[in-house]
Amino acid sequence: MNDNSLRELSEMSPAKYINPYTDFGFKKLFGTPLNKELLISLLNSLFLGKEVISDLTYLNGENLGNSYGDRRAIFDVYCENEKGETFIVEMQKAEQQYFKDRSVFYSTFAIQNQGKKGIWDFNLKGVYTVGILDFVFPDNEYPEDSMRHEIQLMDVEDKHVFYNKLTFLYLEMPKFKKTEDELVTMYDKWLFVLHNLSRLMKRPAALQERIFTRLFEQAEIAHYSPKERQDYEDSLKVYRDLKNVLDTAELKGLKRGLSQGREEGLSQGREEGRKEGLMNVAKSLKTMGMTVEQIIKATGLTEEEILKL
Repeated sequence: MNDNSLRELSEMSPAKYINPYTDFGFKKLFGTPLNKELLISLLNSLFLGKEVISDLTYLNGENLGNSYGDRRAIFDVYCENEKGETFIVEMQKAEQQYFKDRSVFYSTFAIQNQGKKGIWDFNLKGVYTVGILDFVFPDNEYPEDSMRHEIQLMDVEDKHVFYNKLTFLYLEMPKFKKTEDELVTMYDKWLFVLHNLSRLMKRPAALQERIFTRLFEQAEIAHYSPKERQDYEDSLKVYRDLKNVLDTAELKGLKRGLSQGREEGLSQGREEGRKEGLMNVAKSLKTMGMTVEQIIKATGLTEEEILKL
């Protein structure tokens, strides 16, 4: 079954399973100790056997700076494996200005938290930042057939990895095109689930592993309490509003750029349109009572820009 068939099916009937791209959906499936086996299986598949995790402990996902007034970081999932290595896992819903800077900045919290008072030899445990992106990097930074990007500090001269304890893994999910018949590895199967879960009406025959039994049980909306359903609907509305506003704003920006008749105009118009859309989204989220930190995470805007709204 291809993407178009799944989309047509989902439009004809109410969703049976939650959308993992929503805050509620991602944290429900991967952000609680009850479902840590799902997160372990997902991470092991994403690292292709290079990093094998047997157990995880969830940590406080809200990290404060070292002093009052420092910027805080709020992670979707923040956990530690049996070796003391930390994992920051985020579902990123929209392209943001300075996304890479933000990702590097967030990783520093996991590094600083390892510091010890007194005599310490600076021996750090590994830090892994995983970004599951509901967008592609701008300006065709990577080819269409390249969606998985694993980054470490490297010597630019001889391409040798200089430091392997700081790893960034990004997945450009819109590039995932495999159908159910093409699923072979656990990596393929997990990406298929993330990409298509909310459009499925039954568990695909290709996903017969025990871990997916657990996943589909936890993802089925009919099993939720009235409060959970309401929380999910609220989260889904934020997700849809964000996507719709950004898509509309980007289209306006492209039209604005086309009227200028230059390649720079297209790029500038697109960026202006996105910024305009993000400001509108931030206003809506502020009205809904979300905190400044939550709005920063959702939109990528600065604290100063949000406070001016």
